[in-house]
Amino acid sequence: MNQRERRQFLIQSLLRERPQYRKMEIPADEDEQRQLLRGLMNVRAPQRIGADFLQVQDNYLQDETAAKGMTDLADLTPVQPGLYLWQGDITTLKCDAIVNAANSGMTGCYVPNHRCIDNAIHSAAGLQLRDECAEIMRAQGRPEPAGRAKLTRAYNLPARYVLHTVGPIVGRWVTWKDRR
Repeated sequence: MNQRERRQFLIQSLLRERPQYRKMEIPADEDEQRQLLRGLMNVRAPQRIGADFLQVQDNYLQDETAAKGMTDLADLTPVQPGLYLWQGDITTLKCDAIVNAANSGMTGCYVPNHRCIDNAIHSAAGLQLRDECAEIMRAQGRPEPAGRAKLTRAYNLPARYVLHTVGPIVGRWVTWKDRR
């Protein structure tokens, strides 16, 4: 299967899961198809999916990441031992772990094609990341508090792990409570 065939298989599979999507037309444009696939993945609730889907998804996402190009931590120069400054697409960084600015539900952003880092990481990692995060949250039984972190596999990202952490939610102005 080539990337176009994989993408169409994935879109069709996700459309079949939801009756309200079954009559949706798949756009002919490749960029619009990529956007549709990402949006469908973004709104999908954590749930089991077939091994055939996951195999196609994994091949598709790994090829998409390879096409973007990866940055290997070994190729970067530290500013001091163990500390690197790098600006780029975090979903292309090959390292031990990346950090995700997560929400307290920890299962990713459900806004289709939202440009937040949480959405970017979950979209590039694949559906397994949301499923693992949901399992962690079910076992925990409560939302994740700010300042804590959970570790998951990175699945289709070049990193090995993802550290999901909830930061404080600050409004327009930093208050005394925010500072505390």
